[in-house]
Amino acid sequence: MWRTLALASAFFPGLFILCIRLLRWAAPGWSLKERILLSGRLVSTVQATMATVSGITVVLSCKNVVHDRHWLAVEYIWVLVPYMTYDIYVMYLCHWHKSQEKGILEKKHSLASVWSFLLQERLMVTHHLFILIVLTPITQHFRGELGDFFVGCIFTAELSTPFVSLGKILMQLKMQDTLLHKVNGIVILVTFFLCRILLFPFMYAAYARQVGIPVYLVPFRIPLHCNIANASLIAPQLYWFRLLCRKAARLYGGSPAHRSR
Repeated sequence: MWRTLALASAFFPGLFILCIRLLRWAAPGWSLKERILLSGRLVSTVQATMATVSGITVVLSCKNVVHDRHWLAVEYIWVLVPYMTYDIYVMYLCHWHKSQEKGILEKKHSLASVWSFLLQERLMVTHHLFILIVLTPITQHFRGELGDFFVGCIFTAELSTPFVSLGKILMQLKMQDTLLHKVNGIVILVTFFLCRILLFPFMYAAYARQVGIPVYLVPFRIPLHCNIANASLIAPQLYWFRLLCRKAARLYGGSPAHRSR
């Protein structure tokens, strides 16, 4: 645990700083804000790939969805904890630099700038804090030695993140009107729907098949905190999927000027 925490705590900030320095050499005309944005998206892609691979490994290894164990279901949580903490700070940096560009001259790390960030990114920050404060104790302690399969399923929700990051990178590079961006938009919708929306009915169906009961009885057979955690996780996913659908409608149905907004 402590070794994993220490390695992850050094890895993600270190990779972020390395990306910024490499971009300073590769794209000398870019501002610090542009390098921070791209570096954050690259690190996010790396973490999402690691989480997805870990999740698929756990899911394929656990034939019994209730009792089978896999070490990654426990160990990768200690990678997510420092990543989520790091990511909140990177989101703050991005917010502060964007504010400076808009002429909002707030001092970095001031109470005003932090409060402005928390208001603007309240849903994403709440999502990260929920994982840190609620899901981490549940997955590491309260579930006991049960349900590694379902923890692996939650990890696979990150499958859509590399494509979301790629879409933002293409927009940052002014490539939002390319075929690659349009194809990537379709991939985002498909992977997000499969791994962040249908994931939850899939988990309930997997449990129903394992214990031999109808799916509709599953919410009444599993602990209440599992239902609450799942509801808390899927609620923001539905909101974000709605936003993605609205962006897709603009991308495939609007004019080039409208799409660039």
